[in-house]
Amino acid sequence: MADLFPVAGDRIYIGGVLSAKNADFVAADFAGQSWVEIDGWETCGPIGDAAQEIATDLINRGRTVVQKGTRRSPAMENNFAIVPGDAGQAALYAAERSKFNYAFRILRDDAPLGAPKAATISIAAPGVVSVAAHGWSAGQRVRFSTTGVLPDPLVPGDDYYLVPTVNTGTFSIASTPGGTAIETTGAQSGTHQAIAVGIGSQRLFIGLVMGATEQGGQANTIKMLSSTIAPNSNIVRVSAQAPA
Repeated sequence: MADLFPVAGDRIYIGGVLSAKNADFVAADFAGQSWVEIDGWETCGPIGDAAQEIATDLINRGRTVVQKGTRRSPAMENNFAIVPGDAGQAALYAAERSKFNYAFRILRDDAPLGAPKAATISIAAPGVVSVAAHGWSAGQRVRFSTTGVLPDPLVPGDDYYLVPTVNTGTFSIASTPGGTAIETTGAQSGTHQAIAVGIGSQRLFIGLVMGATEQGGQANTIKMLSSTIAPNSNIVRVSAQAPA
C-alpha cells in the first residue's frame, strides 16, 4: 500500500504577477518565478478543478437533464496565523490590492528519500560532514540519523542544506537554504548516516487574491489572517522528484 501523507508540512508560496493565457499552463510557465513562502499557514482550502453544472428542466420528459459545462477551481479559503514582518503575508496584502493574477505554488511534504549513507561529522566552526562520493551539490536538503548522539545543535530527522562550498566527499550544512554554515559543538557518539531528501510534489496555478482580512475572535485565540484566492487557471501538478 502506498504511503499516506498528512496536510501538515505542506508550504504555500506567492510569486509575481503572471497573466492568463488561452491555453492551459504547464510547469515551464512558472520557471522564472521568485517564490516567497507565506508563513503561519493554518488552514488550506480546496485545490483542483470542478465542472460547472448545466441543469435543463424538460417539460415533456418531466426530468432535469444535467450536463457538464466549463471548468473552474473553487475559491481557496486559507487562514494564516499573523506573523509580523513576514514577507509572504506582506505580499499577500499587496496582491489583494492589485487587479492582477499572481503565481502560486504549493509544495507538498511528500518528498522521497535517498538511500542512507555513512557519515562522520567534525566538531568545528563550521562542522564538516564527510560522506564518501555523495554526489550532492549546494542547496541539497539532507537529514541525519544516528545510533547514538549527533553533535550539537544537530537533531536527527531535521532538515539541513548543503552550503555552497561542496567537495567530492565533504560539505558543511546550514539550517536554511543559503544560510550560514553551522558550528558543531559538544560530544557525539554512535554511527551516523546522512540521507538526501528529494523535492515534494507541487501544485502551480495563477489566481486573484480576493480578500486578506484580519479575523476577530475570543480572548484565547490567535490573531488570524483570512485570505481568499480565486484560481484563474488550471492546476499544474508536478510529481515529486527523488534526490540525486
